[in-house]
Amino acid sequence: MAAHPAAARSAAARSATTARLSGRAWVVLAALVGLVAIYATNQIVPATSTHQAEMRIWLAARAAGFLTLGLLTLQVVFGLVLSHPTNKATWKLSKLLFPWHENSWVFVMAFLGLHVVTLVGDPYAGVGIGGAFVPGLSEYRSVPVALGTLGLYALLLTGLTARYTKLLPKGLWLKLHRLSLVVLALSWAHGVLAGTDSVALAGVYGASFSLVLGAATYRYWVSRSGRPTFSTSLPEGS
Repeated sequence: MAAHPAAARSAAARSATTARLSGRAWVVLAALVGLVAIYATNQIVPATSTHQAEMRIWLAARAAGFLTLGLLTLQVVFGLVLSHPTNKATWKLSKLLFPWHENSWVFVMAFLGLHVVTLVGDPYAGVGIGGAFVPGLSEYRSVPVALGTLGLYALLLTGLTARYTKLLPKGLWLKLHRLSLVVLALSWAHGVLAGTDSVALAGVYGASFSLVLGAATYRYWVSRSGRPTFSTSLPEGS
């Protein structure tokens, strides 16, 4: 006896959800394996100096931080494109971009977790558990680190409320979701002020800022000022 179409669709949806959750679990697992590998390196290939030992964990933390910033930048840019008035009528990019916008949050949190854990576990960083989760308690550059902590909580707020929209009053999640730009601003300030290599890596921050500024300008200024927006459709009669 053939299954009812609705039941078949429900089963397919459950299967897709399971696959998606499995994919997320693999991301978290990969982050944990990477973390273990960082610390195991000192056992497999011992550092030849104290400075080298310090730099291994510090560089891992910075790399995870930059990956987080890059993914967060793309997530915000995708969100601005998806919410653009022209997207629904002309661009029709939602089917392509929405899965990336939605699921990249998992990758952002995985690398952000790696960033925080490596800093907390680094005895030379001077951050500690308290400094990582309570603004102002870090011995190392307390204000810049505090900005990162605030960014972490703002990211959790925007991400979790977007996941559980049905638990909130109508429209509230969208208002909170717009704090994503605040999250990015805190991330930029944290990275520039907390890093000792910010000058050398200014291009990374500049690229992130330029992408978001361009997308935000096009989304909020061009579309509302009555100016013509880019259209993927051909003019009539062409």
